[in-house]
Amino acid sequence: MATAAGRFIGGTILLFFSVFALLPTFADDGASAAEKAAAARRAIDKVNRHWQKTHPPRARYGWTDAVYHAGNIEAFFLTGDEAYLAHSLAWAEHNQWKGAKCDDRTKWKRVYGETDEYVLFADNQACFQTYADLNRIDPDPRKLRRAREVMEHQMSLPLDDFWHWSDALFMGMPVMTKLYKATGDETYLRKLREYVEYADSIMYDDATGLYFRDAKYVWPKHKTPNGKKDFWSRGNGWVLAGLAKVLQDLPKDCESRPFFLDKFRRMARAVAACQSPGGWWSRSLHDPEFAPRPESSGTALFLYGLAWGINNDTLNGKEFRPVAEKAWKFLSQTALQPDGMVGYVQPIGERAIPGERVDAKSTGSFGVGCFLLAACEYVRLCERR
Repeated sequence: MATAAGRFIGGTILLFFSVFALLPTFADDGASAAEKAAAARRAIDKVNRHWQKTHPPRARYGWTDAVYHAGNIEAFFLTGDEAYLAHSLAWAEHNQWKGAKCDDRTKWKRVYGETDEYVLFADNQACFQTYADLNRIDPDPRKLRRAREVMEHQMSLPLDDFWHWSDALFMGMPVMTKLYKATGDETYLRKLREYVEYADSIMYDDATGLYFRDAKYVWPKHKTPNGKKDFWSRGNGWVLAGLAKVLQDLPKDCESRPFFLDKFRRMARAVAACQSPGGWWSRSLHDPEFAPRPESSGTALFLYGLAWGINNDTLNGKEFRPVAEKAWKFLSQTALQPDGMVGYVQPIGERAIPGERVDAKSTGSFGVGCFLLAACEYVRLCERR
């Protein structure tokens, strides 16, 4: 039978955690950097525990869940929370440390597809990012065996057209630099540059520093309803965030580093210029009138990239810190719901769609992953010495 002292201690502990759960997950504009960091850490905990409670790790290897796990592992690196690590380990084991599982190389395909033959399609390789991070935490050749088999076969082919849509620059680019770090094989860096140059040739807009989602959307062949260039927010968010991840792992003396640095800085300025007064980015960067509502996944990816740039002395803090603060205010005070759900996530797609429902109840695994990436980098921004 519980003693009175035991009941008192148990009640005190329960009260402590109940009060902690009710603490606001955002900080007022006048808060100190330490208070902002603490509030962002609470937001990370609230969002991730809500997601893991409602979504067990027995999910497929595909990009939607792979992006969540990229954010989850970043949250583990920031907090050291073993529950986060266990969740991604269980997911990787469930998927046998593979993406698309076909073993017959003669059947491997590189175009869009969700079945196990689409091994060379970048969306089905995004999981390798988390596998590489898990291997960095606790090295084991088994964790990278399939990733290396797939990517080394891909690099042996006389092709460079694997990344023909903007999303692929997030799904695929960081895989190359993470596997370079794990293996020391400079083929990864050489092929990375070749693949990006091909992507640039079909969807990069040199006049603005932004990306069209793919060749279908290149201006002037394609225009928004108002006749403007159609730059999809999340598509450009994938690229900016992917560039940040690449620069994180790219050797300082790599001959391609200036190429990626220039691209990242130019894109950061172009993105910052499109931010709304409310801190979010419209789904259409240059024509917000035809898709005017706030959207959180693109906003989170932009915040992640911009905050990473400030934290790594790649972007000027005086110029970009106000942009980051406004973005976090939207994400923490509007997108984040009281129960820990991340709302205002545009559904899976490839463009801004007028009238598409994007509201407080719109969520998705990839949107949660984007939020976690942004929140972790924002904490580091607030905790900079």
